[in-house]
Amino acid sequence: MSNPKAYSEASVNDGIGTIGLEKSTAWKDFFALIKIGIVNSNLITAFTGLWLALHFSGMRFLDNLDIVFFTLAGSALIIAGSCSINNYYDRDIDPYMERTKGRPTVNGKVQPVIALGLGLALILIGTMFLFLTTTTAAVIGIIGVFSYVVLYTMWSKRLYVSNTIVGSISGAVPPLIGWAAVDPGLGPMAWALFALMFAWQPPHFYALAMRRVEEYRAAGIPMLPVVKGFQVTKHHIVIWVALLLPIPFFLGSLGIPFLILATLLNLGWLALGIYGYKIKDDIKWAKLMFVYSLQYMTIMFVAMVIFSVI
Repeated sequence: MSNPKAYSEASVNDGIGTIGLEKSTAWKDFFALIKIGIVNSNLITAFTGLWLALHFSGMRFLDNLDIVFFTLAGSALIIAGSCSINNYYDRDIDPYMERTKGRPTVNGKVQPVIALGLGLALILIGTMFLFLTTTTAAVIGIIGVFSYVVLYTMWSKRLYVSNTIVGSISGAVPPLIGWAAVDPGLGPMAWALFALMFAWQPPHFYALAMRRVEEYRAAGIPMLPVVKGFQVTKHHIVIWVALLLPIPFFLGSLGIPFLILATLLNLGWLALGIYGYKIKDDIKWAKLMFVYSLQYMTIMFVAMVIFSVI
């Protein structure tokens, strides 16, 4: 015979397990809705802009933790809110793509109105945080939201092959926000960070688009590889990587060691890009370029912080 006490304990344990699973799934859906990977990567560049502005303004990091908190929290929230609205708006095309078909706005785990409401709320709260730093930082944040939600998601993404270039505006904004939170004057170095992020994005996303070309085609998104083919996409990738070459020279205040590292990273990426004209497996090359772009961005921005203090 079964033990009633054991059965009761098993039921309780099952209940706890179920609750834990539901909580885990809820958090997973939330992170998918706000695209936590995009939030984290953009926070790296926002922090770097903030750090460098503090350093070159002669301000101590630990004496300005309030600015650090408001800047990073505000940046994270407006990015998360923008991504939530992007998921709301793209729920009709996301089912056609492998990497997006599991989003909670597609599988029904999050209702569209919830995604929209959450997005708007996060943007509002995030903007309020940025206003606690400087008006310039908040205005730049608003421009970033507008460029991503309206200019990219609602307008260019489905209509023009230049959608990646338009989308690069919002992706280049975070380091400007970080800098403006400390120094609203936005000197040459701040704009060099913006230029670096702006030029980094086309080769990064073109490589991704090559790998997912059939999915973008099925979704009706006019990405460059879909409209112009792989060969033209390779030309554009190499050109954009080449445009990165002079940018580190505008960051000369970080010292010669950083300049050498940044130049080597740029030359390495350019060499890999040119290799694409010889390799027969375009998808393999696109994967190599995509992985390199991720490592490039991480190493470059972490190096800026390190070389500013050594």
